[in-house]
Amino acid sequence: MYDRIKGFRDFYPAEMQARRQVIDTVEDTATAYGFREIGTPALEPTEMYVDKSGEEIVEELYAFEDRGGREVALTPELTPSVARMFVEKQQELSKPVKWVSTRPFWRYEEPQQGRFREFYQTNVDIFGSADPAADAEILAVAADALSALGLSDDDFDFQVSHRDILGGLLESFDADVDTTAAIRAVDKRAKVDDDEYFRLLSAAGLSDSQAVEFDDLLETPEDELEDLVAFAGTDRVEAAVENLKNVLDAATDFGVRENCTLSLTTARGLDYYTGVVFECFDSTGEVSRSVFGGGRYDDLIEGFGGQPTPAVGFAPGHATLGLLCQRAGVWPAEELSTDYYVLQVGDTRDVAARIARDLRGLGHVVESDISGRSFGAQLDYADSINAETVVIVGEQDLENDEVTVKDMESGDQTTAPVDGFPGDHDRPTFEDFA
Repeated sequence: MYDRIKGFRDFYPAEMQARRQVIDTVEDTATAYGFREIGTPALEPTEMYVDKSGEEIVEELYAFEDRGGREVALTPELTPSVARMFVEKQQELSKPVKWVSTRPFWRYEEPQQGRFREFYQTNVDIFGSADPAADAEILAVAADALSALGLSDDDFDFQVSHRDILGGLLESFDADVDTTAAIRAVDKRAKVDDDEYFRLLSAAGLSDSQAVEFDDLLETPEDELEDLVAFAGTDRVEAAVENLKNVLDAATDFGVRENCTLSLTTARGLDYYTGVVFECFDSTGEVSRSVFGGGRYDDLIEGFGGQPTPAVGFAPGHATLGLLCQRAGVWPAEELSTDYYVLQVGDTRDVAARIARDLRGLGHVVESDISGRSFGAQLDYADSINAETVVIVGEQDLENDEVTVKDMESGDQTTAPVDGFPGDHDRPTFEDFA
């Protein structure tokens, strides 16, 4: 007996059916907005992640040397891969480019609630538009996907910020500030205690008083954002505040403004974010961590050797999304569903197989006996797979040119002409012949 590797999961059919329903819902929402599905490899050059995040990232990767002597890694995220793909065919692609992809990723980190070493995400990205409408559309896709899953506006909240507001405020202090480190500290603000948070700001170059002043600025309400422009006195902060307001205005037109809350303490930990960023949270707080996030990363394509290209996206992780759906009571039922079971009695396989083929041709899920089981064993199996309707093809019925149609929920059954089943019915049931 072998044990499953730590941080990896098995999904049995009932659970996988629920997961598939959630994945399809998110993907269908993106497809409705014109996002096109792409596929990406499981392995990429390790150098691609080192160049983006530094040598220390290797400790978090499943990285190794392959048989060709190449240093490769199982992909820990999608954004570098799609950036590489975009650069490769940048001149051929019609802009904006809108891509969606669902697949597994791997990171060697300590498993915890909603976090595994192998995890699944759906990535939704737009390349080639700097317009605030692109940011708003990303927010709208995210909100519509959650609504399609059965969540209400009271279940989730998008906490929205702007990286250039944070960076511009830090630059305005009379200090040698490591802006990247300071923004990383802001990203950890809700995850560490106050002493640790201010220690991180101090290590980034702010004095104790400056750290407190900076933190106070992050509490500025939306109707006083112009105060930040006055404080910083820089074009960078002025432009960022204007851009943030424009995105929120566009979010109103896209019907998602009520889901958005200004939160300048939302920073997103990844360094490639450049503009508006957001994180989705459970409004009740029962799911204590971010459900997912996203934002603008306008410099990434150029960093991968492409022409300067604005980009924005988001990526719901399926584990944390599952936690939110379960908390709200909208996670799909983890049970098998089957439209028809075609039950054989005696030497009737040819007719039973024809009926099963016809029903499948109508798009239904159909099972039939492949084990030579008795009538009772077949009926028990049909019940175990939650078959809605059982079509009994027995020798005695066929002598009368009939089959028996049984509704499994009520137990009622009746007969139907064998040549007329399924006939012109798209979804024939007991009621059609009773």
